[in-house]
Amino acid sequence: MRILVIHGPNLNLLGKREPEIYGSTTIDEINTLLKKEAKTLGADVEFSQSNSEGEIVNTIQEAMGSVDGIVINPAAYTHTSVAIRDAIASTGIPTVEVHISNIFKREDFRKKSFISGVSIGVVSGLGIDSYLLGLRGMVSYLKK
Repeated sequence: MRILVIHGPNLNLLGKREPEIYGSTTIDEINTLLKKEAKTLGADVEFSQSNSEGEIVNTIQEAMGSVDGIVINPAAYTHTSVAIRDAIASTGIPTVEVHISNIFKREDFRKKSFISGVSIGVVSGLGIDSYLLGLRGMVSYLKK
């Protein structure tokens, strides 16, 4: 089974960006952990990171027929992107939304997610474990 992990805007700065919120782990370190976890689960993972909403939409659309599921941290686009929401809904690819921070404990504008309504699940607020739990949840979902 193939899982696509999509990292949204500014996540390329993990490890440097607001470590009091996002921790000190880099995106490359997260990807390494996810590769190890995927191997344990019997899955293959591929990764994409973009600061561009259109590129993320293209990545989701291009994944049709080549991946079984998506784990996405849409970052700031969580709260603004109908386009990413529609891409997920249009492709029908099962998707898990993940967030390093607890978006519900943050600013009011971060408490609304356009992505949650088209996701099979959401993991938020558990640091980098959110990614690992999202991957585990996706694999479990796909095995059913």
